[in-house]
Amino acid sequence: MFIDLPPQMQERVVCSISAAVKYEVPANIMLAVAEKEAGKPGQWVRNTNGTHDVGQMQFNTSYLRDLTRYGITANDVAAAGCYSFDLAAWRLRMHIRNDKGDLWTKSANYHSRTPRYNAVYRADLIRKASKWAEWLEARFVTLDVTQKVAAVSIPIQPTKVKEVAHQVSATPDKPLMTKTVQSTAVTSYVPRQIIFNYNHTRPE
Repeated sequence: MFIDLPPQMQERVVCSISAAVKYEVPANIMLAVAEKEAGKPGQWVRNTNGTHDVGQMQFNTSYLRDLTRYGITANDVAAAGCYSFDLAAWRLRMHIRNDKGDLWTKSANYHSRTPRYNAVYRADLIRKASKWAEWLEARFVTLDVTQKVAAVSIPIQPTKVKEVAHQVSATPDKPLMTKTVQSTAVTSYVPRQIIFNYNHTRPE
């Protein structure tokens, strides 16, 4: 539970982080996808190709063909709770591992492989993932997943945590990012993996 986030965001954030850790996908990308999809339990959205996007993570029904052998149905995807986030993280992991292109293009395949739709989704995904990277680094020990040998980032001071939380929970009539975040190039940060067993003693 994160007391600095509004109640309506709690489940989405907690479930996204849990699923990202479980399926070893970058947590900030998982959070960004969850924010972009922004579905609701029980929601079905029909696509022009006859498929549906279902539930909180708008999981496309075409992917259920691979999951029916495990007894997973569209109703499972549509249900409330974290299960739909687990399925989304599994799917995101498959895109990252198996698809062609850079990390962002592969992640945007969650939405569409059609180049023009992928490009639009990809651009916004990068912006949102940058914001969530700041939020994660304020609370967790994280690691650059693009580097074989990389220094961990240590959670920052409480005052900064409050500032970053304000960015994440900004409403449409308020600026989403602070000036410092807006001035950061989208290529100047990296996808973050959370580490729970890092032994660090902060200097006095």
